[in-house]
Amino acid sequence: MPVNILITFIVGSVLGWILIQLARPPPHLRGLILGCCAAGNLGNLLLIIIPAVCKEKGSPFGAPDVCHTYGMAYASLSMATGAIYIWSYVYNIVRISSKRSTQDSPQSLKEPSESNQIEPQIKSKNCLVRMFQILNLKTIFAPSTIGAIVGFAIGVIPQIRKLMIGDGAPLRVIHGTTNLLGDGAIPALTLIIGGNLLKGLRGSGIQKSIVVGIIIVRYVFLPLTGILIIKGALKFGLVHSDPLYLFVLLIQYTLPPAMNIGTITQLFGAGENECSVILLWTYVFATASLTLWSAFFMWFGPRQV
Repeated sequence: MPVNILITFIVGSVLGWILIQLARPPPHLRGLILGCCAAGNLGNLLLIIIPAVCKEKGSPFGAPDVCHTYGMAYASLSMATGAIYIWSYVYNIVRISSKRSTQDSPQSLKEPSESNQIEPQIKSKNCLVRMFQILNLKTIFAPSTIGAIVGFAIGVIPQIRKLMIGDGAPLRVIHGTTNLLGDGAIPALTLIIGGNLLKGLRGSGIQKSIVVGIIIVRYVFLPLTGILIIKGALKFGLVHSDPLYLFVLLIQYTLPPAMNIGTITQLFGAGENECSVILLWTYVFATASLTLWSAFFMWFGPRQV
């Protein structure tokens, strides 16, 4: 699954780059467009969709209880992996894009002597220091990323897992408390999404071609690419032929852009209004797109087993 999510980011980035070449947006929006095309909402949407699908009558995924248990595990892994990719990849491309737009501003062009003085200083720095500045590791380890790392550690290390998870675990109260907080966080995040989408109603003057292009990338080209990739992985025996697992892998190609992109644009003050408009329209179209693709994937997945 981490490899599949990485592929969604790579394919989305390539399609986003093509969109940038066609639409020719302002420099400060290029990182935003790449991020919206590459990063899907791999968190709370899957936590809502998977349990709902498992409880449907006539679901192709077997017993509802078993489906719910495995589905929530797949959704949690997707959310954790997505958080790491978003805050390590999307964060940095938006940051670099915002810096380039500042450097290309008229004020910076009027002061060539100052930029010439700064340039020898940058070249004289150690390569390792420059690498850490580019990656900005402090922000990569955002709370969501740290939570994902802690979750991976608990799940992978048997000694820690036995202490916290299970009816006889000595520290099971930690798992129970976290579970309660998580159940409340899902509807809270949904309300936050609705609040953020309201900002997009104000408009921003963003090119309509950019919004339409992102919708086509996320809801047409990415799902079609995902079908080809998963079908190829099945053919070569790289993916376990479990209908629910296949459904989760496929649905990762059809999700709207991650809401964290809005937070990232706010951090740098680059493309905040444009991001609100993009999120509004992509989530509006997601209601139809997710329904159609989910129905198709539920039919497609079991046929491959």
